[in-house]
Amino acid sequence: MDPEVLEDERTSKRQTRYGAAILKDHSDPYYALLKEFSDVVNDDPPSVLPPVRGVRHEIDLVPGTKYCTTRQWPLPKEQVDVIDAFFAAKLAAGMVRESKSPHSSPTFFVRKPNGKWRMVHAFNTLNAATIPASTPIPRKDVLQNNMAGCTIFSALDMVDGYYQS
Repeated sequence: MDPEVLEDERTSKRQTRYGAAILKDHSDPYYALLKEFSDVVNDDPPSVLPPVRGVRHEIDLVPGTKYCTTRQWPLPKEQVDVIDAFFAAKLAAGMVRESKSPHSSPTFFVRKPNGKWRMVHAFNTLNAATIPASTPIPRKDVLQNNMAGCTIFSALDMVDGYYQS
């Protein structure tokens, strides 16, 4: 198919913008929308745990699986300092405790586009021993078909990911 047919004036003007950039540009068409609903999005993650909501998550392991352990690999000092500071703050807030689990996975950080750190846990060993969910994530082609005709797309990067309430 001819690429010119696929790209019209609207798609050629599309660009990736992050929330922080949108809030600095009063002429951005999404500025008013983000301001209107600013009470819904918290800039800082909560410093305490949310109330227990009665949901307890368990991971079903393949029968016969003992423990899923992978030794922590060496990290640059900068990442060690970030990890130590992160968990010290979460421990002080009562959001984490020393692990009692026989399972372990390496933790490391990658840089986000905004320059901040994103924590990553390498759950490869655990994932390999996990029984697949009976309701898997939809296939990529199904998601793409469901997005046909959509004009607004968003990427959600929750502050502190798992630790967000």
